[in-house]
Amino acid sequence: MIVIDVSPAVHHKAGLGRYAEELIAALALPPGAKRPSDEYVAFYHDARNAAPGKLIQSLTCIATSQGPYAWRLRALLAQLFNLSQDNLFARAAANTRAPLPAPALFHATEHLLPRFKRIKTVFTLHDLIFKFFPQHHLPRNRIFLTLAMPLFLKRAGAIICVSEHTKRDAIKVYGVPEEKMRVIYEGIHPRFRRVTDAKALQAVKDRYRLADRFILAVGTIEPRKNLVTLFEAFKALREQDDGLAQEVIVVGKQGWLHESTYRAVHELGLTGRVRFFTTVEDDDLVAIYSLAHAMAFPSVYEGFGLPPLEAMACGAPVVSSNAASLPEVCGDAALLIPPLDVAEWVRALQRVLTDDALRRDLGARGPKQAAKFTWLATAQATQAVYQSLLRQPT
Repeated sequence: MIVIDVSPAVHHKAGLGRYAEELIAALALPPGAKRPSDEYVAFYHDARNAAPGKLIQSLTCIATSQGPYAWRLRALLAQLFNLSQDNLFARAAANTRAPLPAPALFHATEHLLPRFKRIKTVFTLHDLIFKFFPQHHLPRNRIFLTLAMPLFLKRAGAIICVSEHTKRDAIKVYGVPEEKMRVIYEGIHPRFRRVTDAKALQAVKDRYRLADRFILAVGTIEPRKNLVTLFEAFKALREQDDGLAQEVIVVGKQGWLHESTYRAVHELGLTGRVRFFTTVEDDDLVAIYSLAHAMAFPSVYEGFGLPPLEAMACGAPVVSSNAASLPEVCGDAALLIPPLDVAEWVRALQRVLTDDALRRDLGARGPKQAAKFTWLATAQATQAVYQSLLRQPT
């Protein structure tokens, strides 16, 4: 039995949630399967506040009632004092319909690894933002990760890095042996493809009262996403030609330290020209990507970076930061700009908004680049890591 931590999915944690849910879906219910595999079990903490989707509900699930802080504290203490948590699943599975076998492997998907001594472990390392941009983390998260991350990386049987950049960071910061790590990229769900149905597009446009020409940004609203640079560039664009783009649409949930992002809108005089949507269904998001005149992603650091890839899959012309993993993800299908150079963002957005040939070229390159990333490929490579680890003696 392989247990996969889907906590970020059932607690709707943006990118980490997408990773956990899409991964277990591709593993447990691959194309052609009529029912989920019994080999994979979903685990999550804080059961009282969890909201699992239909796919996770269809799987065998075990859960603990421990809230997020108790869950993290117990895992940290167990790691610090080398205390076994091997009985965790026996307790959590007490209310399941039938007894479950002892897990052979646990996959930690959200930067939290319990201390197991008889259960093999895989740890997905998404990023080391807390080390490179500590100011973009809450103090308690920074303290937890500073104490726990080296122990997680040391004790995991295998480490999955979601990009080559993340792997290099792990080697640079913690000296993790290269042979212990495997780079496995994230994927794109097939739903992300260009919408051409005029009625469907108009319905979404009307529902969200979208302008004819808008710049789209997608991602959690927090300082690391660097939306203020985009707002400054948008203001400069409007001062040059207010017909280039009528508004900026931001799709994403509120993250920590989000106040400065909202404050910048008012300070720059863009109230009413920048609008935020914190809840958008995936089908509507696909249409919004398809309607956007440009998708901007100015993040200062990403372990992977799904939104620009989703936008490219939908044929939207993308202007992205050139920081961290983003050149790996975007390839030659986006304009890559230094994240903090406002003047460069102005020039790049102006090019995309005025050059029809460039827009067509990016619109053609995007889906080809996005097609290189599938959750099925992610699942198959992850499964190979599981099997390799399980073949090793305990």
